[in-house]
Amino acid sequence: MLVILLPLLNILASSFSDTLAVNTGKVWFWPVGWNLKGYKMVFEYPQVMRGYANTILYTVCGSACGVFLTFLAAYPLSRKDFFGRNLFMGLITFTMLFSGGLIPSYLLNKSLGLVDNRLVMIIPGSVSAMNVIIARTFLMSNIPDELLDATRIDGANDFQFLTRIVIPLSTTIIAVLALWYAVGHWNSYTTAIIYLRTASKYPLQVVLRNILILSQTAEMLMDTRQQAEFAAMQDLIKYALIVVASVPMLILYPFLQKYFVRGIMIGSLKG
Repeated sequence: MLVILLPLLNILASSFSDTLAVNTGKVWFWPVGWNLKGYKMVFEYPQVMRGYANTILYTVCGSACGVFLTFLAAYPLSRKDFFGRNLFMGLITFTMLFSGGLIPSYLLNKSLGLVDNRLVMIIPGSVSAMNVIIARTFLMSNIPDELLDATRIDGANDFQFLTRIVIPLSTTIIAVLALWYAVGHWNSYTTAIIYLRTASKYPLQVVLRNILILSQTAEMLMDTRQQAEFAAMQDLIKYALIVVASVPMLILYPFLQKYFVRGIMIGSLKG
């Protein structure tokens, strides 16, 4: 806990500290000389709030789509009466070992019209083979066949069994999957760099990268005195960017933590 917590506290304290205190290494776990210049420079960039809105859109839609599709794949694979489920599991596992690579993926997404399309941030990464296996293992371990037999005696069909019995009993794995997909979409960077062309569609991570590039370019155009002053702000800007990009997920985690702890052992067995 300390290995993870102390660096986070140091970054948070540094982002609120005076530039001189940061550059001289006087900041540890509490701000020295309160200073909001780093955050001011970050939020003065016009694309930051738009990037936040885009990332929230991609995260919410992508996570909902991911959980929905993952569950639709995992549930039939968990049923022993599903014909050919071992074949399908083999095909899904195969994708974890081999992939087409970047160029075939780009050509496929281009042929589907997903280049410079917001859907490219949601659809291609909707389903993870690992998450399907974990969800399948959870359902096989926690939804007994006797429960299905009992609902059939009561006249319920497969859809009713899924929506009224399986899903309410699977809140743990749903929360875990939602957290994993949310973190993946929130931190998505490479996909946006490759496929998005319009700046108004960029997620937050790309916007923050552009801020760093612009700050480095601006420093090259300054005179010696201005460069020295701006260089002192570089670390402050970097710390502020880390906090801006990380805090939303850190806020989300405590609400899902109890489900995550309860479901983390699910992934230990993938039979």
